Amino acid sequence: MKAIGWLALAGLMVLPGCVAPVGPVEVTRFHRPELQAAPRDAIAVVPAPGADGESIEFNTYAAAVRRELQRIGYAQVQAPPDTSAQVAELSISRAMLRADGRRSPVSVGVGGSTGSYGSGLGVGIGIDLSGPPPEQVETQMRVTIRDRATGQAVWEGRASFTVRADSPMADPPLGASRLAEALFKDFPGRSGETIYVR
Repeated sequence: MKAIGWLALAGLMVLPGCVAPVGPVEVTRFHRPELQAAPRDAIAVVPAPGADGESIEFNTYAAAVRRELQRIGYAQVQAPPDTSAQVAELSISRAMLRADGRRSPVSVGVGGSTGSYGSGLGVGIGIDLSGPPPEQVETQMRVTIRDRATGQAVWEGRASFTVRADSPMADPPLGASRLAEALFKDFPGRSGETIYVR
């Protein structure tokens, strides 16, 4: 009696989606130690050359920077640029990152075998329901504090992070606060060192 061939169907399991955790903020600062002795009196947050200082997005990030400047001891953070002792030049850049390639949503594999007791056939079906990897948003904040009278840079820092496009942190109000807090953490920081703030 010939052995009866069999057909095995793989069960399908759908895993619930989960939100990707927000990674650390990468921060790098540079400063001149001899210039840090200047008193933290009045400072104005202004757009860096080429930045659009009239946009709602810029003003959202500028407000976050002012909060941090006040926290680290500046007496006045909304001084007019032409009268303040220092100016903080702010620029923001945001970029959408796409996956390089797309995976096929369905893959099928078939395997067969023969032997002394008959033949066998196996079929495996795998269905990828996750779709293509989600887009990500990379945001970078740069701040340069200058002496207004001389134009010399006293301190410069940049902070950046990358999150999924559907993350709450991709929205400017939350993202601005996170970047500013990381950028001015332990101000002025160690010059030339890159740190990761969680």
